[in-house]
Amino acid sequence: MGPPSPEKILQTGLAFWPAKTLLSAIEMELFTDLARHPGDLATVQGRLGLHPRGARDFLDALVALGFLQRNDGIYSNTPETGLFLDKAKPSYVGGILEMANSRLYHFWGALTTALRTGEHQNESKGGHDLFAAVYADPARLREFLRAMSGVSRGANLAIARQFPWSNYETCADVGTAQGDLVTQIALANPHIGGIGFDLPEVAPIFEDYIAANGLTGRVRFVPGSFFTDDLPGADVILMGHILHDWDLAQKKMLLRKAHAALPSGGAVIIYDSIIDDDRSKNAFGLMMSLNMLIETPGGFDYTGADCMDWMREAGFTECRVEHLIGPDSMVIGIKR
Repeated sequence: MGPPSPEKILQTGLAFWPAKTLLSAIEMELFTDLARHPGDLATVQGRLGLHPRGARDFLDALVALGFLQRNDGIYSNTPETGLFLDKAKPSYVGGILEMANSRLYHFWGALTTALRTGEHQNESKGGHDLFAAVYADPARLREFLRAMSGVSRGANLAIARQFPWSNYETCADVGTAQGDLVTQIALANPHIGGIGFDLPEVAPIFEDYIAANGLTGRVRFVPGSFFTDDLPGADVILMGHILHDWDLAQKKMLLRKAHAALPSGGAVIIYDSIIDDDRSKNAFGLMMSLNMLIETPGGFDYTGADCMDWMREAGFTECRVEHLIGPDSMVIGIKR
C-alpha cells in the first residue's frame, strides 16, 4: 500500500462535474441524436445548438468519461449509451436521470440543511404533498413514472427470471407506476396473469404501456390507494422501490396489508437498494436513504435483516434476501 493520496477525496468532492456533464447530455438528447446521426464537431454543435466556446470540451469530456466514441473526428455513442440512453429504444433508462437533472440535482444542494433539521427539502417543503403535486400534473406524472421504469428496469428483468414463477399463477404489482415490473414478469412467464395497483391517475399511462407490450387482457389495472384500500388479491404481491418512501409504521402497515391479501402459500416480494447488514458496503443504498431524507417526511432505506424482521412481525415465514442487480436486492416472505 502506497502513501496516503487525496485522489479519492478530490474525485468524490468534484463528482458533480462528470454527473452534470452526463445529465446535460441526456437533457439535450445528445445520445438519441447520435444514435441516428453520428457526426463531427461542427455537425453535432449545430444540431444541438451548442456555443462554440464549450462544444468541443463538452463532447471530448464525454469521450474521456467513456460515454462517447470519437473516430477520425466523428462522434458516436458507445454500445452502452447507444442501448440505454437512446430514447427511441425500449431499453432507455434515462428517465430517472432526466428527473435527477430537473429535480434532484437542485434539492441535493440542501443536504446539509436536511441533515441538521431532519426535514425534507423538495417541492413538498412547507407541508405540501409531493405525490399529490406530481399526480395532479399529467406531464410531471408521466415523467415521474417513466423515471421509475428507468431506475427499476434491471431489477424487474432479474425478478422476472429469478423468482420461481412456475409455482404461481397471478401477481399484483403494488405502486405499479408505468407497470414495467408486472410487464417484465408477464413477458418472461406466459402463464402469469398480472395486476397493476396504483392511484387512478396512473391508469391511462399504465394501459398505454401494457398495450405497447402486447399484454392487454393478461395484465389489468386496479385503481386504489394502498393507504385507504385493501390490496388486490394475488398469489404474489410485489412492491418495487415502494417501501423506502415511508416511515417505519407505514412500512409495517403495508406488509400487514400484503399478508392479508395473500392466500396460504403466497409470497410477498419487496425490493429496494437493500443496505448490507453491516451498513458498510452498499454505498448506493445508503445514499438512496439520504435521498429519502431529502424527498420524503419519513422515508428511509433499510437492511435485509430489518425487512425480514418486519415481515415476520406481519406473519410471514421463510424469509430470505436475494441479490438482483447492482445495488438492488429483493426480500421474499412466504405466508403459511
